[in-house]
Amino acid sequence: MSELIATYHVGDERNPAKKAEEIALGLTVGSWTNLPALEQEQLRKHKGRIVSVEQANENSAILSIAYPAINFSADLPAILTTVFGKLSLDGKIRLLDLEFSEELKSFFPGPRFGIDGLRDKLGVHNRPLLMSIFKGVLGKDVEFLSSQLKEQARGGVDIVKDDEILFENPLTPSDKRIEAGRRILDEVYSETGHRTLYAVNLTGRTSELGEKAKRFAEAGADALLVNVFSYGLDVLQELREDENIGLPIMAHPAFSGAIASSPEYGVSHSLLLGKLLRYAGADLALFPSPYGSVALERESALGIAKELIKDDSLKRSFPVPSAGIHPGLVPLLISDFGIDSVINAGGGVHGHPGGAAAGGKAFRQAIDVVLAGHSLSEAAECQQELQQALALWGIPQKEGAK
Repeated sequence: MSELIATYHVGDERNPAKKAEEIALGLTVGSWTNLPALEQEQLRKHKGRIVSVEQANENSAILSIAYPAINFSADLPAILTTVFGKLSLDGKIRLLDLEFSEELKSFFPGPRFGIDGLRDKLGVHNRPLLMSIFKGVLGKDVEFLSSQLKEQARGGVDIVKDDEILFENPLTPSDKRIEAGRRILDEVYSETGHRTLYAVNLTGRTSELGEKAKRFAEAGADALLVNVFSYGLDVLQELREDENIGLPIMAHPAFSGAIASSPEYGVSHSLLLGKLLRYAGADLALFPSPYGSVALERESALGIAKELIKDDSLKRSFPVPSAGIHPGLVPLLISDFGIDSVINAGGGVHGHPGGAAAGGKAFRQAIDVVLAGHSLSEAAECQQELQQALALWGIPQKEGAK
């Protein structure tokens, strides 16, 4: 019988074996020993099973419970409600992981493009991708965004995304952004031979998102940015599965901190921002880097990346460590996340003394230098954009990273 195994960290618990039994029964058949023998036999296939109980320290434990797949429909809302619905309200308990059977996993699409498909679209196969962000756009018009986009593309940036707080507004409506973006990026490609993709923010009422995304695809959008945790993982999956959309999807982590930031409550970063985003269909998953202005603990960030790229029957998703990234951090980023990652910068591109185009070039120079096995400081002597970036931001040492 197919099962889903959930692993929890339980705090303030002096009798973890009893707690495990309460969970296994309480989230499935409700009770057991008081049931008549005939009813026990009828319900046996629905009963939760204790897989393991491990004492973490004096007052906490790691529990693994198997839930029969017959108990729930094969969708994430049903799964999360089963394994962590009311349990999430029951004191210091954190959902660490979900282990899907291959049968259950077959109901989830994974990324449409994934790492290899996005590399094919861009023609970039031997380095991390470089992504940047529109900055300071609230209250500005499409012409302002177009000028920013052109500069970023000319700097060698592979993907430019909307700010996640850029919603529909009279000055920069999404259809006008897509139209201008298509024109600008085609111009830059004709001039330079470098292809840049623009990810437009998909926003509005949930019931409107599917049709809106189809219009974006028809208008020539390159990719979608989705604030997944404001809408729900199932919305992401529906967008991924709609064949009339067919665009790469970038998952933004906005609001995920309310679910994953506590070490004692909620859901682990690796599960929420890693495995579940990948299973539901994100081609790229953003999360805080260990080094920047909104830093995530290093092991948590690496755990997210591991879930996104490890061997699986589903395609791999690009890890996108973000926040506070500048060219001096490129050695750390490549050391920690490898070449199958996306280096994502906002201020690190726009804040360059030479402007956004120079900021993009500084990052590309840093990437090439690191992959060639050279030091940034030595290479900067003959590369002006990189030299200016390092003079402004420096080169943090690995032991100094958060």
